[in-house]
Order: sequence, then structure tokens, then C-alpha cells
Amino acid sequence: MRKQVALPTVSDRAALLTQRRNIKMAESAHAYVRGSTSKFYEWLDTASKAKLPEGPAIWICGDCHIGNLGPVSDIEGKVSFQIRDFDQTVIGNPAHDLIRLALSLAFAARGSNLPGIMTVHMMQALLEGYAAEFVPGDETEVEVPLIVRKAMKRARCRTWKHLARERIADISP
Repeated sequence: MRKQVALPTVSDRAALLTQRRNIKMAESAHAYVRGSTSKFYEWLDTASKAKLPEGPAIWICGDCHIGNLGPVSDIEGKVSFQIRDFDQTVIGNPAHDLIRLALSLAFAARGSNLPGIMTVHMMQALLEGYAAEFVPGDETEVEVPLIVRKAMKRARCRTWKHLARERIADISP
């Protein structure tokens, strides 16, 4: 006969989830960036306002990191690479999203043992891409890197069943 495991109470849930998140965040710098949204904004609050560019108050992701970017399909099946997580969306300074995304990219590059110059190229491409969106009348198509095209091609063929097979360990009721 199986021994019954006591489930945590509702009041214990927050502490257990915080502990679990902290353990995941301690595993890597990239995981820390992904799981520390509140710490990121605490850090921004302590930074000198003069050092941050001031953008217009617009809708921002609020948690813009590489884990929240990926292929998204529209109703006609056209796939594009976009932000795909809006649970922390707020009206704020767009520089906050850019700084958070740049930090995430830099940590991912560092964790992948890429040479430092690659991180510089990534930051430059991020800023150039952002600035290009503000050039009036410029509808120039940006060349999509091969790795992104491959990811988008795979995304076009995926269904909810693929995701279920990846994420659900035991499908029995």
C-alpha cells in the first residue's frame, strides 16, 4: 500500500513556490534574469534617472527577456518572431524592456561561451533594430537570420499535441 504524502496547505504554497523559484534562479545567471522581474525593477529604481533614456509612456512587455520571444502565428498562418508573454504588461518607459532584453541576451551569450564580441554585435543589432522602427516611411524588410527562419519553419508544423507530448509526463487520468 502506498504511503500518503501530505500536500502543502494553501498558506504554505507561496513560500514553497518562492523557494522553488529561488532554487531554479540559482542554477544559472540566465534563469536568474528570467525569474527576477521585481529585483530588476528595484534595481532600475535605484539607478540614477539621468542615466536612463526617457521614452514615452507606452505599453511595454514588462518582462522582456529571450524566453518570452519566439514564433507566433497569425490567423492566416503567417509566422513572425515576436514577444509572446504579456502577463506583466504595463504602461512604462520602453527603455526598461530594451535594458531587460539586452541583459537577458548578454547572459545567454555568456552562458553559451560566445566570445565577447558576439555580445557586442547582439547589443548593436538590438539597438539598430529598435531605432529602425522610428524611421518614417521606411518599410525595409530585415533579413531574418537562418536560425530564426528554421525555428519559424518548425513552429509552422507544430500543434498543441506536440506541446502536450513535450510538457505532460503522464497522460493517464
